[in-house]
This record gives sequence, C-alpha cells and structure tokens, in this order.
Amino acid sequence: MTRKEEREIIYNKYNGRCAYCGEELQKGWHEDHLWPIKRNLEGSGCMNPQWDTIKNKMPACPSCNINKHSLTIERFRELIEGFVTSLNKRSTQYKLAKKYGLIEETGKKVKFYFEYVQDDTKK
Repeated sequence: MTRKEEREIIYNKYNGRCAYCGEELQKGWHEDHLWPIKRNLEGSGCMNPQWDTIKNKMPACPSCNINKHSLTIERFRELIEGFVTSLNKRSTQYKLAKKYGLIEETGKKVKFYFEYVQDDTKK
C-alpha cells in the first residue's frame, strides 16, 4: 500500500473530520496515534512500534494533534477539561467575558467525535 493510499484510509475513517473535535479536516491535517507511540528523543524509532498501524492512526486537525501530543486519550480528555479551570485562574479577558454573560460554563465532560460516531454505529 502506498503512503497516499494509507492517508486516504485514515482521512476517511471519520468522513474527513478530526477524530477528536469533529471539525472538517483542512489541507495539512495530521495523523495521530490513538495509543501513543512516543517517539525517541534522538529521532530514531519509537517506544511502542506495535501501535504504529493504520488501525491506531486517527485523522486530526493540527490543533488537536499538537495538544494531544503523546498523551493517552484519557489524559488528553483531562487536559481539555482543565482548560476552564486554567482560564478562570489566569485569563482576565475570559473572566470578564464570563461576567458579562458571553461565556457559560457547562461542566460538561469531554466526549470526542470518534466516540459519538462509535456510539451511533452501535445503535
């Protein structure tokens, strides 16, 4: 299989959408490993080569992929859920926008796009 064919398979896993946020993928989209392979610092090889498979690769927008880095899916979920706490502590603009009713915190748990899609296929 060519690299181009592999990328097409990964792109189509979620109909051209980021597996995490669900946004339509744009030119320059990334491939992420759902189960991180954690590349070695020297740039040669990785710690979990058995996970470097098409099945484990997810289409991702650059923002999601860069923030997920080499986190597990649960650690990525925790990171995103912690953003609201961080904004409340550190962002004057966020706190002011919230004070004026422009932002409403929901307390909602993070559920990734691929989880919604999987839930729909189970019905």
